[in-house]
Amino acid sequence: MLPATVAADLIALIESRLGAGPAPRVRAVHLPPAPWTGSKDGEFGAVELDSGALGLSYVLLNNTLATLTGLDGQRLIGSDALALARLWRDGQGAERTLGFAAVNALSRHLFDRDGQVPPDAPDSIGGLAPQPGEHIGMVGFFPPLVKPVTEHGARLTVLELRADLAGSHPGFEVTLDPAALQPCDKVLMTSTVLLNDTLDAVLAHCRNARAVAMIGPGAGCLPEPLFARGVTALGGTWIADGAGFVAALRSGAPWGRFARKVVWRR
Repeated sequence: MLPATVAADLIALIESRLGAGPAPRVRAVHLPPAPWTGSKDGEFGAVELDSGALGLSYVLLNNTLATLTGLDGQRLIGSDALALARLWRDGQGAERTLGFAAVNALSRHLFDRDGQVPPDAPDSIGGLAPQPGEHIGMVGFFPPLVKPVTEHGARLTVLELRADLAGSHPGFEVTLDPAALQPCDKVLMTSTVLLNDTLDAVLAHCRNARAVAMIGPGAGCLPEPLFARGVTALGGTWIADGAGFVAALRSGAPWGRFARKVVWRR
């Protein structure tokens, strides 16, 4: 038997914690303006539940944003949020993105229901606290995250899929070889690895790392299945003002002031 995927484990945990009662319903799907404006705030869409819980997902993989913009979101209003979430596990393409946002929304619903509130994140990199001489791995090249690592004297190796980025850069190296993560003391990744199904393959090269942080607005799911796989910190976005956030997201305006960065630790 093949081992369960992280999607299967997360959905099973959500099903268990929701219990036998009716699942929350979808109130709305919120998308940023299309085509993408080039801003970070335009990289994420959201699923909103009838409880008010919001879950985010990255929408710029392949042609996801264009595909979702062309869908009739009205048909999802009132639908079973758990059924939508299962599309992350069972669906294809853009529907998996909607499913992942629903997983994050259901996770927030459960956090709110159970009175679970994560602490604020100490920094933008999941509390990795790079130290001089440490070797830090980064999965995917995210320029704003380079300085928070290298300014402390840590060595940075970035794992990328894009061959045009490979090579030496000022203060860090970019490689296409995931084995380059094996000697790293700490590893930083974003929740995009959950959308492109690379989490387990990446974690297989992180067994020597003392800390593995997953960060980003899409890192809003229940943390336990990730912790069981070796992630040590999950740093996501905790929406504090839902109405303000939705209005900003849909208009393409910055939405950071309507949320705070938080981190769950193993």
